[in-house]
Amino acid sequence: MIWSASMAVVTAPGFASRSAKKLAAPRPVHRYAHKIATGGWAAQNCQWPIFWPPGQLSTGQMSRRSATSAILLVIVITATADGCSRSGPPPRNTTVTASSAANVPGEALTPGEDLTLNAQVRGGAALAAIRTEPRSFNRLAARDSVTELVTNLTQAKLVRVNRLTQDIEPWLAERWKADADGRHYTLTLRQDITFSDGHPFTADDVVFSFQAANDPKTQSPLADVLKIAGKPIQVVAQDPHTVELAFPSAFAPGLRLLDNLPILPRHKLESALTQGTLGSAWGLSTPPAEITGLGPFVVEQYAPGQRVVFTRNRNYWRRDARGTALPYLDRLTLEIIPDQNAQALRLQTGQLDITTSEIAPEDYVATKRAADQGKLKFYDLGVALVADSLWFNLKPGAFAGDARAAWLQRDELRRAISMAVDRRRFADTVFYGAGEPVDGPQTRSNKKWFLPGTPDGRISSSADTAFTPYDPAAAQKLLGSIGLTERNRNGVLEDANHLPVRFTLITQAGRPRLERGAAVIRQDLRKIGIVMDVAALDGNALVEHFVSAKYDAVYFNPQPTDTDPGTNPDFWFSWGSAHLWNMAQARPATDWERQIDELMAKQVASPDENERRLIFGDVLRIFHEHQPVVYFAAPKVFVAVSSRIVLTPALDPWPTLWSPDTISVVSR
Repeated sequence: MIWSASMAVVTAPGFASRSAKKLAAPRPVHRYAHKIATGGWAAQNCQWPIFWPPGQLSTGQMSRRSATSAILLVIVITATADGCSRSGPPPRNTTVTASSAANVPGEALTPGEDLTLNAQVRGGAALAAIRTEPRSFNRLAARDSVTELVTNLTQAKLVRVNRLTQDIEPWLAERWKADADGRHYTLTLRQDITFSDGHPFTADDVVFSFQAANDPKTQSPLADVLKIAGKPIQVVAQDPHTVELAFPSAFAPGLRLLDNLPILPRHKLESALTQGTLGSAWGLSTPPAEITGLGPFVVEQYAPGQRVVFTRNRNYWRRDARGTALPYLDRLTLEIIPDQNAQALRLQTGQLDITTSEIAPEDYVATKRAADQGKLKFYDLGVALVADSLWFNLKPGAFAGDARAAWLQRDELRRAISMAVDRRRFADTVFYGAGEPVDGPQTRSNKKWFLPGTPDGRISSSADTAFTPYDPAAAQKLLGSIGLTERNRNGVLEDANHLPVRFTLITQAGRPRLERGAAVIRQDLRKIGIVMDVAALDGNALVEHFVSAKYDAVYFNPQPTDTDPGTNPDFWFSWGSAHLWNMAQARPATDWERQIDELMAKQVASPDENERRLIFGDVLRIFHEHQPVVYFAAPKVFVAVSSRIVLTPALDPWPTLWSPDTISVVSR
């Protein structure tokens, strides 16, 4: 799982800048926090009736820009694109080759894209926008989304998950053979490949990369996702172009998990691993010439707070179907533009080629108009794979000495919150109607693992039917069962100590949809007597608080690394470093987490796909019963690029840059 804190760092216009209320963390946060106010922008855009948009438009409470956005969204949103599906592990005792894959790695064709018709040619430059800088040039040292993007541009992996088909494709490994036991794989590596500095790529680099990720001194966030049943994969180089992998136990997703690991240059980083300093290697102060990889681009320049410039890797190994050396682009610049409105305006006026994230609902109308005028290409990718998440700090002892400890970590509180929020209104308000209610960690875009017979399936299979009902009265009754009742007739619940039921939720500043979502949650909770303060923090500060368990509650959007739950052990297993509510447990803190651990161990080991789905259904039922993470709605994803750019977007944390070597400029 990666943290998407990199998406924005500035506050939305109209929000009152002021010191945040004191958080659960002992450190003050007022230097980079602001409290979301109920007046001004929030009152104008978030206090909307349940039947918005029609009711909202008739009452005149919406701004003209928002009203126009709502009308156009209702009229022109197209049918959702087909979601993702993926194949399972390769059949036992079979060999998978490049020519039998969905996309031939030597040929950069992707489904739905005809390179001949597009007349893609080599050369040219593109300007893309990100909202903050990477935390590192070393993926083993950071899990933020911009570091992941830089890795995708400069490094390569043994296999790739195609974000359009969700199938795995041969990449640095041109073929592989799986033994009948489902635990042993023999990978044949491509020959005559070199790193960007000209040094040959061999099996030793593969072995080194696994060692580097698993070394405790590296403290890599990738270590968890490369483990099976909590144990690392054994990797042996049989010869310079053959690698054997031995899984510690059967693992149904097979080689999908290799899409997480960039293959790093042993000749550049071995000394850092030996000295125990690999976790700090390739930091932002590293000279670009020192950063070597097998990806399509190399870092040419990094200007802190301004831009990262990449130029084509002249030693890159991929070619298209016509034999043209990839990547097509000579140069790709990631301009750091923190303000989302500024990004949209630059894109619409031709000063930007690519935005790396989805179009915000408030920018939909102007962006669609520019597309209708031929200035942009506009894409509807369907419903996002995941919804934004709310979770509480469930770490044992986190609230020692705090009188709220008696109720703040109770299941009943989270279930009551889930019932108190009107998901349909939430989707209409937060996403201007371009959203879909959800009640679990999957959406229907995840075709294989969205299970209609389970909690998240029931809410999303019909926009008007929720598995968790909208029932404020039942929510108040549930809260009363744990001693939270209204005692003073002031509309505020109190606990047994006659203290108000009040907590602070932290979210990311400058992400309008997160700030709108937090405002809607606060309004609905206030109706049942809960006071929720909201503090919006800089993205990196937000991550620091929840990773260090210094918070009451969080509303954020972590991104899974894959659509298969089996390749996201860092989230599902109690020992995982992305087990959001209580990370990296030495042993399960609760009986229900122990049950999920046991079920997920069976789920990833089963060779039967139907059995895996049934087991995962049991996992989701337990998850929904205790609701460690609460979900309300997922947005529909729209992206746009300049009309001179040729690419194929997909549902991904970086929907426009997931396949960077096939991006090109139109041949005039």
